[in-house]
Amino acid sequence: MNKKAYERITGAFAHGKAFIPFITGGDPSLEMTKKLIVAMEEAGADLIEIGLPFSDPIAEGPVIQEATYRALTGGCTTDQLFDAVKEVRETVKIPLVFLTYINSVFSYGKEAFMKRCVECGIDGLIVPDLPFEEKGEIREICQEYGIAIISLIAPTSKDRIKAIAREAEGFIYVVSSLGVTGVRNEITTDVKEMTDMVRQVTDVPCAIGFGISRPDQATQMARVSDGAIVGSAIVRLIGEYKEGCIPAVTAYVKEMKAAVMEG
Repeated sequence: MNKKAYERITGAFAHGKAFIPFITGGDPSLEMTKKLIVAMEEAGADLIEIGLPFSDPIAEGPVIQEATYRALTGGCTTDQLFDAVKEVRETVKIPLVFLTYINSVFSYGKEAFMKRCVECGIDGLIVPDLPFEEKGEIREICQEYGIAIISLIAPTSKDRIKAIAREAEGFIYVVSSLGVTGVRNEITTDVKEMTDMVRQVTDVPCAIGFGISRPDQATQMARVSDGAIVGSAIVRLIGEYKEGCIPAVTAYVKEMKAAVMEG
């Protein structure tokens, strides 16, 4: 792996529990995506996930599906998002990772996609529809270009958690709930059991996502892991306030970062 990318990702967890926000690239506009990345870093985000708009985002709930639709109908392309991230990377120091679907990588061309990731300073990829057993489809090319593949562990992964964790790099995305992304009133999965199993075989950090929206949930998840990931709650604010979303998102990130640090 590219040492700089690896150090940037692990560095996100070096100063206490990490808060990781997610936004959909191009929603409400590419210009706002750039401003949001900068604002969230300043508000305390430790690592930022950027969703690459895709026509069939099967892991996403309605909030992020609608954001993806807005981005695509607004004309956001993969190349435009690469260019926007490259521009913002000149000032943003924290790790940036793309959440993308495997078809987007294949249709762009695996090598061309990784080259662009390196050019614009992307440190890792989260690919929800790439099963653990099929990581080989992009493992070599990711290693060649120094891009971490962020492994996902779901409640249904129990028999494979240790195997997935042994090969993990960057950080491990622990999925707290079955189903698609979205705000949940209560998280009932025994995520501590999942993170305990991970820690038996690796010291790669774990961050928990899916369903987290309130400060008390963020604190609860951070107590049993190395950080919390929030997507739908932020994307909902962006959808509500559109071009005027920066103050609301900034206030929310500050609140959630403080909650995570209590964990």
